[in-house]
Amino acid sequence: MTSQLVFTLIIVLAAFALLLSERLRADLVALLVVVALGISGILAPREAFSGFANSAIVTIVSIFVLTEALRLTGITDRAGDLLARAGGNNEARLVVVIMLAGAALSLLMNNIAAAAILMPAVSGLAHRTHISPARLLMPLAFATILGGMATLFTTTNIVVSGILRGQDLPGFGVLDFAPVGLPIVVVGIAYMAIWGRRLLPTQTTMQNARRESDCCLDLVDVYRLDERLFRARVPAGSSLDRHTLAQSRLRESYGVSLVALERQGHLIHAPSAETVLKTGDTLFLEGKLDEFLARDVEPRLEILPAPDWQSTALESEEVAIAEAVLAPRSTLLGQTLRAARFREKYGMTVLGIWRAGRPIRTNLGDLPLAFGDALLLQGPRTRFPLLRTEPDLILLNGEEAERRIVAEPAKRWLSVLIMGAGLLLAAFNTSLIGEIMLGAALLMILVGILTMDQAYGAIEWRSIFLIAGMLPLGLAMTKSGAAGLLADQLIAALGPAGPVALLAGLVLLTVALSQAMNGAAVATVVAPIAIGAAQHTGLDPRALAMGVALASSMAFLTPLGHPVNVLVMGPGGYRFRDYLRVGWPLTLLIFGILLAWLPLVWPLSQR
Repeated sequence: MTSQLVFTLIIVLAAFALLLSERLRADLVALLVVVALGISGILAPREAFSGFANSAIVTIVSIFVLTEALRLTGITDRAGDLLARAGGNNEARLVVVIMLAGAALSLLMNNIAAAAILMPAVSGLAHRTHISPARLLMPLAFATILGGMATLFTTTNIVVSGILRGQDLPGFGVLDFAPVGLPIVVVGIAYMAIWGRRLLPTQTTMQNARRESDCCLDLVDVYRLDERLFRARVPAGSSLDRHTLAQSRLRESYGVSLVALERQGHLIHAPSAETVLKTGDTLFLEGKLDEFLARDVEPRLEILPAPDWQSTALESEEVAIAEAVLAPRSTLLGQTLRAARFREKYGMTVLGIWRAGRPIRTNLGDLPLAFGDALLLQGPRTRFPLLRTEPDLILLNGEEAERRIVAEPAKRWLSVLIMGAGLLLAAFNTSLIGEIMLGAALLMILVGILTMDQAYGAIEWRSIFLIAGMLPLGLAMTKSGAAGLLADQLIAALGPAGPVALLAGLVLLTVALSQAMNGAAVATVVAPIAIGAAQHTGLDPRALAMGVALASSMAFLTPLGHPVNVLVMGPGGYRFRDYLRVGWPLTLLIFGILLAWLPLVWPLSQR
């Protein structure tokens, strides 16, 4: 065993350990891998940075830009209209329609983008049809994953194709995944509509809405705000008299938030920081009453008897509450509300955060925001339309959440023409897929469908750096002999049982790793092993590589394996066990399809 082989295995294990621990960001881990491979001498500098020049990266960047162009022209909003018209009120029918829409969009764009585009429409459908969003959002997430398995334009599929080309083997074409992926899509939708939906939870952050006017009450109940709402009066002689809300420092000093203010019978909703408190004002506060009293608030404030709580303190003709989730590329990720100056920037008060199946209502200002968080917002109705175009947040409920983008018909049809032409050319020129998709993306910019700034903003740079940093690790495994060593071990264990057993072992290994870390990172490590095993046994490397590519998308057992699962976790009110309960039968079904159908479409033995 050579020193380079040992170092490569150490780097692989260290990278996996860091990715699993989540102590460091995944993209940072990938960049550390690049540095380690270069410093150790395993790869030459040009090879260590080769991931950034890989055609797979170019293709993924182009897909992000093309997806944004379709969104800006309102093409993707049409999917919401189709959902509303075709869905009806039947839950099983809605599941089928939503999953078909999610899978269809995922054929052309990034899975996360497809889910983010459809989430507001699905949440609106849930509200109008009196069906819990928990019954619809996980099917949407799973559909986008399933749809991505049927096309090249999924990150893991592009990555595996790039690894094949990096080893001087033919990559995959645009339509190569369809013969295997489309049956998987059909089976997955049928499973969710017939059986899977029966395993879904019934409670969510937006429980079954009884009627349109009850939305506020439902949110108050789900976030359990009624347990933390109380009233206090500004008595005569209070030090708070004639102080602005900002000067009072209610949140900092007393750990409470002011959601409304009553003055001379008039209710002021979501008062601004410049609102001046006066003697006799009744404050509607959100926080822990016992902790509030423990801070010796008298005589600054006088606690009043608990009211028969109604939504009038939270909503009016001018003020509303709604739920929003952090967007995939949100700049708020990792920031606290206080550091981001959330209230000042958006004009909204955050009343609660839904995370990992439970509401958080304390110390919100100092809590770092995480991907998948759902925020309960209160603010002027006039501010909510602005959130519709805000790249950091996805508004989930309310009329403004379903507001459509209006674009010139000429631009709309031009974007469709450019996208269609790009896909058609890529289908017949598999060796130039990266160049063709980049050309289509640039053409979208040149004709004015989107600007360069919008294009840069559409790219998920964390994913780009993660993939570009991990791709050289696959090259290092091949060059150092680590992939060959692991392939030999796999062949020794499963080879005597035949090619299908070898495929099964690779699929199981990939699926297991993909439940806890990014599928693209898993693919960059397992794909070279699969290629090495194929070459040592005389099997078709592309057939085994396709098995790895598809298996790396089978992230149905935990929310950690795929970002789209995290995206719907907060709005759906899901817990970890919900994914396991719904996902394991689906995983077994797809596993069986891969073992039975893949060898028929892509014969394992080379002809």
